[in-house]
Amino acid sequence: MGAEPEALEERRLLAVDLGLRSGLAVYGHDGRLREYRSQNFGSQARLKRAVPSVLHGVGPLAWLVLEGGGPVADVWEREAFRRDLPVLRVAAEDWREKLLYAREQRSGSLAKDAADVLARRIIVWSGAAKPTSLKHDAAEAILLGLWAVLEVGWLDRVPAELRR
Repeated sequence: MGAEPEALEERRLLAVDLGLRSGLAVYGHDGRLREYRSQNFGSQARLKRAVPSVLHGVGPLAWLVLEGGGPVADVWEREAFRRDLPVLRVAAEDWREKLLYAREQRSGSLAKDAADVLARRIIVWSGAAKPTSLKHDAAEAILLGLWAVLEVGWLDRVPAELRR
């Protein structure tokens, strides 16, 4: 028997800009940003202990999206596998190509500045809480999440309010 329509509408997508200091962005099934933050796990051991509660705290998840690789990604993927949660793994270049202009990708610092500007527009468009400060990893997780909701079909195109 399938899930009730209300349950499907409550499903969420978690985008993670990987690292011991990670950016996290949660999107609803309507393709809008719900919440975002930066979290410093401090060590691989603390990350391993924290990932299950991070995933549980997001609510009903439909997707986990990871930017990056290595041992940090492995921790997230193992927990997702344990929960039978689909994972999309992507390199920064892939989502940047779809969301940023080529001139904004000429260097890492230009891309981070452009990500900050676009992330703030996504926050406003989504009606999410405005940041007191927006760390680069959280801004990049927000853009990764927008890319992902386009990839999984929760949005069919970048909303007009976000196009530049």
